[in-house]
Parts: sequence; C-alpha cells; structure tokens
Amino acid sequence: MPTPDPRDLLRRLFEAAVARAGAALCLPPHLPPPPQGRTVVVGAGKAAGAMAATLDSHWSGTLSGLVVTRYGHGAPTRRIEVVEAAHPVPDAAGERAAKRLLEAVRGLAPEDLVLCLLSGGGSALLALPLPGISLEDKRALTKALLKAGADIREINTVRKHLSAIKGGRLAAAAHPARVLTLAISDVPGDDPSTIASGPTVADPTTFADARAVLAKYAIAPPPAIVAHLAAGREETPKPGDPRLATARFVMVATPEASLAATAAVARAAGYETRLLGDAIEGEAREVGRAQARLALDAKAEGKRIAILSGGETTVTVKGNGRGGRNQEFLLGFALAAGGAPGIHALACDTDGIDGIEDCAGAIAGPDSLARARALGRDPAADLADNDAYGFFAALGDLVITGPTLTNVNDFRAILIDPN
Repeated sequence: MPTPDPRDLLRRLFEAAVARAGAALCLPPHLPPPPQGRTVVVGAGKAAGAMAATLDSHWSGTLSGLVVTRYGHGAPTRRIEVVEAAHPVPDAAGERAAKRLLEAVRGLAPEDLVLCLLSGGGSALLALPLPGISLEDKRALTKALLKAGADIREINTVRKHLSAIKGGRLAAAAHPARVLTLAISDVPGDDPSTIASGPTVADPTTFADARAVLAKYAIAPPPAIVAHLAAGREETPKPGDPRLATARFVMVATPEASLAATAAVARAAGYETRLLGDAIEGEAREVGRAQARLALDAKAEGKRIAILSGGETTVTVKGNGRGGRNQEFLLGFALAAGGAPGIHALACDTDGIDGIEDCAGAIAGPDSLARARALGRDPAADLADNDAYGFFAALGDLVITGPTLTNVNDFRAILIDPN
C-alpha cells in the first residue's frame, strides 16, 4: 500500500474524531418519546447550540427552552432559544443565561420532562454565583486556577461550591419533573459530576475538597469566596438526595468513541494502531516528551504505526507567550523527537479552539525544528516562554478549523513511517 501523505492523514484522523462526536450523529438515537406534560429544554456547552438544533429538528412534540453556548458556537433553531456567552472565563451574559435556565425548570409537574443538553465548556457558561459572591470574584478565581495549571476536576470542585446551579442544583430545582441529561463528554473518565460541573447529578465533592484545591495551588481568592468556603453552608446535593431520584444521565458521545473512529481510518491507511487511552492528563510539555519517546521506540520496529490518544493536559503558565495545551504538547514533542525522520504528529482540541486561541492546535514533522531555526526562532526558548502559538504560526503549521460545535476533549495522533 502506498504511503499516504502524513499531514493529510493526520487531518483526516482529526476530522474523523470530530465527526463521530457531532450532535447530528450522536444525539437522535438517545431521544425519548415526548412526555404527557411539557418538555422544557435547557443546556450549556460548546456543543449546546448544535445539540439544540438537532433536537429541534427531530422532536415531534411541543418544545420550549434555552441553551447557552460559547460566542461563535450558535446554531439556528425554531423552538429553542440559543444564547452565547464567554468561555473559559465567565461573563455577565453567562450569568444572565444561567438565571434564566434555573427559572425555566421551576414550578414543573411530575408529568413534565426537562431535557438537559450538556457538553464541554458548560461550567464557564453557567456562571451563577451564590448570594454574596460576585461574578468578578468568580472571574478572578477562574483565571487564577487556569494559570496555576489546575485540572478540570479541581476547577469544577471549586466552581460547584460557589454556584447556585452547578453540582446537582439545577435538577433539584426541577423536582418533581423528570430530568434527562444528554451529554457529550469532554472530561477524562467521563465523570457526569465533572461534565459542566454536573448541574443535574449528585455531587460527591465537599467544601473541604474545594478548600484543599485552593491550598494545593496556593491561591488566595477574593475575601467573599474565602468566607463562603470557610462557612461551608448550603452543601451541594449528595448521592441519595430525593430531589434527584427522577434524574437520569446518558452519555451520547465520548472521547473513547472518537478514538475508535480514528483508529479505523488509520488502519484503513495501512497503519498498525496503538491507543494510549482517552484520559491522559499531566503537564502538556511533559506528556509531549513522553509520547516522543514512545514514537522513537516505535520507529525502531520498522513498521507503519499510528499512536493515538486523548485526554486533557494542563499548562502551568510561567512565560509571556501564547498557545493552548495542544500546541505546548506538540512543541514539547517536537523538541524531544529531535527531528527524527518519519515521525509526524498532530495535537488539536476537538472543539476547534485550543485554549483561547484561534486554532484547534498544530502539526509537527521531522523538519519543524530546522525550519523554525532557519526563521530565527529558538524552539526551546519558545517553550520556556509558553509561546508554542508563535512557533507554529511562524511555520504556517497551525490547524485552523473554526468552531466544530462539539467537544470530546483533546485529540493527538502520531504517525511513524519506516522510510
């Protein structure tokens, strides 16, 4: 079988991962029959607009409601309102939307149904601080957690204990109506209580856990948050809470399913596939270095091999550059691979936005370091300055897709060719 162009194949692998998690494909098989009473739709996340549009086109009964998505991620609907707000740091539009979502589910009856559409990004988009905590307080704390390199579970543990809607509070407000959550997972392990901070499921974390996260990263939050977490009142609904007895949660798309779809494409192109898992975490540059060592070892086998993985790495920001975790992973990978021939890699966020940048990620090849140095760039200095964006932008190797309207976390593919 002829060797495919590696850059083209890497893009096709990424496109397969995204397509498998598209709302039009993954949502319809999980829709329930219309209830006897009302159907109220609420939701949040980067895929919320596309999920609402898919639901709107497939639902035969009456329908009303509201979902909130990231700016630029909206989709046209007839019966469900789609509003946009900021991510990853919340804004006033997200706060207004969260208030409306919470109000939309109040006063329902047992024969009514709440359909909750969740996807990655929902935590920032559902910004509804408890009384006494301002949105600015939450914005400052979110920025500090992101800069410190806290992982998504840690960030959401804190968020749930500052929110009037997260950590099961949305489902509790909807009681006694039935609640069906249909979710696209963007978190390692597909934990329902972490996806969008689990607004419709019981919360196993506590105020003590939230305080421990802040202590771990030596973060001093605004005084109102310190006082709230210290008081420890109004704990989130816990497992066994009767208000959540009629709430059900269904995962409609996962990182694992997207990895399986990409593996099929790689095998069809003549590559032996090796899946490292869909829940890889850690400092982005260190994960990149570790996967470069795997690629170099695989190179010695003299076969076509595709190494595939997913998950969510973190970046501890120490420099002044730009670049999301996928770009930082890839620059760490390129430096560790050292320009070895026959090794190409892609790292992208499946939502099309790597961190806060205008790209999904980037592609690296055997010539990346040499090309960058010929342009006067110092790859190691770029990594030290957290400027992976500048590195790959200079090479023209950013992957720019625009919003994909889904999100199953990060996707990484490494192609090893013997020639």
